[in-house]
Amino acid sequence: MDALMWLTIPLIAGVLAGIWAVQAGRPREQRPWTELEQYRGFQAALARKSPGRS
Repeated sequence: MDALMWLTIPLIAGVLAGIWAVQAGRPREQRPWTELEQYRGFQAALARKSPGRS
């Protein structure tokens, strides 16, 4: 039974790695304008001075 456990652990890890690889390699939706707007909002937030700082 111990040998079976030693064989199933790498098998399960391999299956999970395969699932992760398929998920990571899938095509994603491209939204460049949304990301650009978020970046500009981030820049604007950093450019503003907070009330407590000079």
